Amino acid sequence: MPEENLADYEIEPERYRTPLRANAFEIDDDTKIALISEHFTSILNILGLDLRDDSLKGTPDRIAKMYVKEIFSGLNPSNKPVATLFENHYRYSEMLVEKNISVFSNCEHHFVPITGKAHVAYISKGKVIGLSKLNRIVQYYSRRPQVQERLTVQIAEEIKRVMETDDVAVMIDANHHCVSSRGIQDTGSSTISTSFSGKFKDTATRNEFLRYIGQ
Repeated sequence: MPEENLADYEIEPERYRTPLRANAFEIDDDTKIALISEHFTSILNILGLDLRDDSLKGTPDRIAKMYVKEIFSGLNPSNKPVATLFENHYRYSEMLVEKNISVFSNCEHHFVPITGKAHVAYISKGKVIGLSKLNRIVQYYSRRPQVQERLTVQIAEEIKRVMETDDVAVMIDANHHCVSSRGIQDTGSSTISTSFSGKFKDTATRNEFLRYIGQ
């Protein structure tokens, strides 16, 4: 993995950085896929599955490609979205809210899905962002083994960095399959996490945001 990817990853302050080994970027994606496939072959064999069956024989490769190229692709800094910014010629000075952004992540404790919605807002200090880039920022940080609190802060801090403003709000409302599919098996609960900074620490501004997203 090129050194610039490591440098890009290290932009994230350690207090909310996804815990990775120092050599995490030394193996290329194709090698990771091959190694993961080998290990999943062992796991499925241990579970007693017959990998000669036509439905199962390609499963280790499918899982490996899914892990590297899809659901954990946010571990690779080369997949980080490049924000498209525009001058705020129209001098829009109110908050901009994008709500109901789909969140699909995986719990780092049990590697089962976290699914829900993210709501994000910012107040411009001279630039505006292409709206889809907010979705892509959410998606990038979601595609890692995660805990919801860290995910919320990572999204907020990246929007603050890109937009060069502290006036950012993020809320995630998500279901954790480690709660619904195992353990307590509670299918009715959800988890809400928030990050408010800058003007959003003001009660009136924060309440305006919460009103827009229906909270």
